[in-house]
Amino acid sequence: MTRKPRLNPVQMFNMSFGFLGIQFGWGLQLANMSAVYEKLGARPDEVPLLWLAAPVTGLLVQPIIGALSDRTWGPLGRRRPYFLTGAILASIALFFMPTSTSLWMAATLLWILDASINISMEPFRAFVADKLDLSQRTAGFVMQSFFIGVGASLANALPLILSWMGVTGATASGIPLSVKYSFQIGACVFLLAVLWTVFTTTEHPPEDLAAFEHEKRSRGGVGALFGEIGSAVREMPATMKQLAVVQFFTWLGLFCMWMFFVPTVARHVFGATDPKSELYTRGVEWGGLAFAFYSVTCFAVAFALPVLARATSRKLTHALALLCGAAGLLSVWAIHDKYLLLLTMVGVGIAWASILSMPFAILSTAIPSERMGVYMGVFNFFIVIPEILASLAFGPLIRSVFGADNPNASLYMVMAGGVCMVIAAAAVLLVHDAGDAVDAAGLMDADEHEALGIQGSVQPVPSSGRMD
Repeated sequence: MTRKPRLNPVQMFNMSFGFLGIQFGWGLQLANMSAVYEKLGARPDEVPLLWLAAPVTGLLVQPIIGALSDRTWGPLGRRRPYFLTGAILASIALFFMPTSTSLWMAATLLWILDASINISMEPFRAFVADKLDLSQRTAGFVMQSFFIGVGASLANALPLILSWMGVTGATASGIPLSVKYSFQIGACVFLLAVLWTVFTTTEHPPEDLAAFEHEKRSRGGVGALFGEIGSAVREMPATMKQLAVVQFFTWLGLFCMWMFFVPTVARHVFGATDPKSELYTRGVEWGGLAFAFYSVTCFAVAFALPVLARATSRKLTHALALLCGAAGLLSVWAIHDKYLLLLTMVGVGIAWASILSMPFAILSTAIPSERMGVYMGVFNFFIVIPEILASLAFGPLIRSVFGADNPNASLYMVMAGGVCMVIAAAAVLLVHDAGDAVDAAGLMDADEHEALGIQGSVQPVPSSGRMD
């Protein structure tokens, strides 16, 4: 394998900065959409189905965009045209989301928003593998995790910060103005951050551009595109199949948290019973602040993960991080103090930092570089399938097991998320990590010369996980 030129810290910063904007958009959505839906009249058992946009669009969009970007080359390169297109569309949806006057309007805008975010996000994962030598990939995915943590921290805390600054009141639909303005600020942040990456980075052209163009023409058409996705699924490496089990339970646990943690804070910690009350709004704002704590923890510990992985292994590092997340979610049951609640998100933040980097670092050493985009898109199946399951099954589960109007239902679902993370931690120990066996010596040597290391800079970093 030809070694690629090593990038310096500034170059790695620039290529990952766009993820700050992407995660700003995700963070606003994850922390606020359940509450927005309830403000617009949704019952707790209806909320999961209204979240269906994110997984369905991810299931459809990411592998298609991955396959398309593998065969794209133009003035903006291979991946950057998709960064930019998705950012423009997502920013428009973010701006108008808090002006929704009905559930159907909010749900429609969420479909547009999620499809657009997926267009931007999927190529960012392949971008790391395109530009970085194997010895720098773990650091590259960790840098993405850093910006995920920064973006999510700012997004989660912004409604409360605006409230502290004196922003009060609500739209005619009952959506707090602090949330409305946060979404509209987020639209600007999303676009500007992605523009920074688009215009401060370059991409490596295909080694033989004429052969690349010929291959692209020979694989043209919708049938060939879906055939390539199907082939990637059939030929999935063993490591990817093993990681699929880990991802399934990890993300099922995360969706339990994202869907139900903020309502749990409002009901279990603040004691609010009416979603339209001022007390409920304060609980929602505090829940967003708690989410900011897991994001801050994420970027605070992210650069320590490669050090721990070198001392042990990437698998053990990831398993320990997932157990920290499980402990954080399970402990919510015993907490009624809003300040103590913030500590639960420290464990989740440790898990999140690893979720956004370790599975993708392990995966990138197990798949062929020429199919990096399509395989990163297919890998997203194991994120969105559990979310689809959550969206379709959680509502009936709540109604049949806890009761549709049970005020503790959201708390029980958060705890179920903790159990899922315990299962994921056990499953990760069964994964075969080719990087540990094949290039351990190379990674150790590279880290001795790596400018972006914990020894030289104790800076924060994290997402997703997700990141030739």
